[in-house]
Amino acid sequence: MKTEKSFFQTTFDELAVEFKQNGFPLYAAEQVYSWIYKHFILDVTAWTNVSKAVKAYLQENYSFDLPKVLWHGQSVDGTRKFLFGLQDGQSIETVLIPARERLTLCVSSQVGCAIGCRFCHTGTMGLKRNLEAWEVVGQLMAVAIMFNVKVTNVVYMGQGEPLHNFENMKQATLILMTHKGLALGQRKITLSTSGLVPQIERLSEFPPVNVAISLHAAHNNIRSELMPINKAYDLERLLKAIKGIPLKAHRFITYEYILIEGLNDRVEDAEALIELLDKKDSKVNIIPFNEYPASAFKRPSKEKTLWFQNLLNARGLVCTTRMTKGADILAACGQLKSEFEKLNVWNS
Repeated sequence: MKTEKSFFQTTFDELAVEFKQNGFPLYAAEQVYSWIYKHFILDVTAWTNVSKAVKAYLQENYSFDLPKVLWHGQSVDGTRKFLFGLQDGQSIETVLIPARERLTLCVSSQVGCAIGCRFCHTGTMGLKRNLEAWEVVGQLMAVAIMFNVKVTNVVYMGQGEPLHNFENMKQATLILMTHKGLALGQRKITLSTSGLVPQIERLSEFPPVNVAISLHAAHNNIRSELMPINKAYDLERLLKAIKGIPLKAHRFITYEYILIEGLNDRVEDAEALIELLDKKDSKVNIIPFNEYPASAFKRPSKEKTLWFQNLLNARGLVCTTRMTKGADILAACGQLKSEFEKLNVWNS
């Protein structure tokens, strides 16, 4: 009986071991990885320098299918959002963000999310399931092939909590970073987490990447209101775990702070944030709240956002404000939700 596994689930080292066990040379694995991840050619028959035996083996044992692009739209600012259909009928969203010399892909790690943050559209879905590693890698491959582009940066900030899917995201990251393939450097990948302390304490097992913490409040009562996870892992426990994250010289932890009108944008909120964070290895990234249908919160004014940022900077805490991208197509931070039912695309 023919059994296939996704090629995009397999690291280069795993493929090399498998090839050796089947009598194929190491250079054959290098050739295959190059055709797929450097040339983006998935048609085995088009690989001119790969032996017939290797091609036959791969065709017999591997699938090269990618998540299916059901829909994509483009924002006025050039941001593109993709709705991907998965093999079990579920769907996820992915965002491609152009910025000067960078092309950043915001990928999903789960179908839905269990964390239930009140400012996030994805949280209204609940958790359907974890993505497999190939479904994570497949988001990048599908976009790269569709538009013939080289993605320079990847952020795990789409649907889902990446650390809630630790092993699959670890496997996907190893594949993305493999120098024989996509060769994304550790500074080109950012993992964002809501604060799952047990998994943060395991980050030494994860490939070295940038880490961003979804903080959003410096008071436990406000953070618990916004993020139910804070009731399990409060600020004190979270910060203790963060101190154990291995950081190389001149690196820092980014703290994401969604600024919400009238809730966490006051002087006392800024003062608490300054008191809470270590100025030496912390950077705050303010994200003005992105409204979505039926959202309960309001976006602060540009003036209020700039005032909050300047207050933090003046007190020695490095702070920037994230430029909103793709809001007109619900592709901005916190706006993603799999809405394939509305599109009726499965039957088209």
